[in-house]
Amino acid sequence: MQITFTLNHKKVTAEIAADTVLLDLVRSLGCKSVKRGCETANCGLCTVFLDEKPVLSCSVLAARVNGHSVTTLEGLQEEAAEFGAFIADQGAEQCGFCNPGFIMNALALFRENPDPGEEEIKEYLAGNLCRCSGYEGQLRGILNFLAWKKGKEAAQ
Repeated sequence: MQITFTLNHKKVTAEIAADTVLLDLVRSLGCKSVKRGCETANCGLCTVFLDEKPVLSCSVLAARVNGHSVTTLEGLQEEAAEFGAFIADQGAEQCGFCNPGFIMNALALFRENPDPGEEEIKEYLAGNLCRCSGYEGQLRGILNFLAWKKGKEAAQ
């Protein structure tokens, strides 16, 4: 079956099998930031935005994106780099495998709630699996980013 959708702000047409999952489709189209970590929708590594809402691409049939918009980390480079620097500053990325999904979910959080508290951050990101760290570095990075962003906005 043929589908047409917008991937990272570009119109794409793809020929897919009926059982193709979105994760496999976007990876085949060059979006290597989208990772397969669990295949059970439990790790958050495959997070993408579907019509600007975070979804686990391992649990969405590719056919469902026909006529819709999909954004991966590759489509959010400027926004992701700004935030990602704060995660890196805390040494929170360690192996880096979980970073793309983590960053996608953090960006979704910031869009939904620009000023979350520590408990809200922990709750929102609870679905992200990171085997290397205890999440404290990521939490510090997020809090530092939010403080920096507030200071930046106050200076304008």
